[in-house]
Amino acid sequence: MEPFDPPFQQFYKNLFDNHFIDQSSPKTNQIEAFHEVEASEFELPLIDLSRLNHGGFDCEQCKREIAEASQQWGFFQVVNHGISWEILEKMRHEQVKAFKKPFHDKVNGNGHRELNFPADSYRWGTPSATCLQQLAWSEAFHVPLTEISTVADAATGLSTTMKQYATIVSNLAEKLAEILAEKLGQTSDFFKKNCVPSMCYIRMSRYPPCPVTPQVLGLMPHTDSDFLTILHQDQVGGLQLQKNGKWINVHPNQETLLVIIGDLFQAWSDGVYKSLEHRVVANKQYERFSTAYFLCPSYETVIESCGESSVYRRFSFREFRQQVQDDVKRFGHKIGLSRFIL
Repeated sequence: MEPFDPPFQQFYKNLFDNHFIDQSSPKTNQIEAFHEVEASEFELPLIDLSRLNHGGFDCEQCKREIAEASQQWGFFQVVNHGISWEILEKMRHEQVKAFKKPFHDKVNGNGHRELNFPADSYRWGTPSATCLQQLAWSEAFHVPLTEISTVADAATGLSTTMKQYATIVSNLAEKLAEILAEKLGQTSDFFKKNCVPSMCYIRMSRYPPCPVTPQVLGLMPHTDSDFLTILHQDQVGGLQLQKNGKWINVHPNQETLLVIIGDLFQAWSDGVYKSLEHRVVANKQYERFSTAYFLCPSYETVIESCGESSVYRRFSFREFRQQVQDDVKRFGHKIGLSRFIL
């Protein structure tokens, strides 16, 4: 284990011990079957966003493709998205340097000369895990947009790069959300009014090499609790989505961004746009890096169907997030939208 890796096996020793004691039980076998890493091969929709600037038929066709991919997949790839290769590479370079700092410095990063991240921004593992299958073999820096400027820039240049990245990706997320609203026949200013910088955030993630995969995943199956997630991943791969009961590999392409529909958009669209379950499979040999932007509303924002009927009851984002946190604490995993079905 590298000195910058989180001490997963030491800290979660009881989970590892209990797993190997109980590994012959039917329950454990069922969970391991659920964690089977074999997945189907399928190419996600790939959309060229440069057509939005052409006007006329090209622009409308691009918007239709965005809406159709959100309905059928809840995942799609975009190219010509406005974020230069130079910025993407710089983001990856700077976050790799941050993650390669000693583990102690990452945990106590606030106030450290080179890792002046906001308090509690560094996260690793799964504090709520009650069994090995709920453990996430990953670490992350979680930074709200309003706190990017507090990240120390003297030694890393990370703050400057994050600002550049966040400015472009937040505009892109808002534009995509407005297109999806338009295709539902709704006014497009809902997201501009309700998705505030203090709630939107960037999560930089690292998935260290994992000697105990497939028993442990990089990130356990979940749906995203926001409106939209925009993800850039490196060449290693491991991200999978579940569609029609099967896991599908999301092939890594460093030139594309992945757009992921979240729970709030599924509820707001009355189930028209799909928030699909996804996970990250750990890799025995290689570390994986990714950067995700999450488009989130204020806690007071009320989510209700924009259609004539509704599958879900009205709820505030505060209520939704609190329910998710309560369920994770009680059951070790998120339950999500099914809590809010009428």
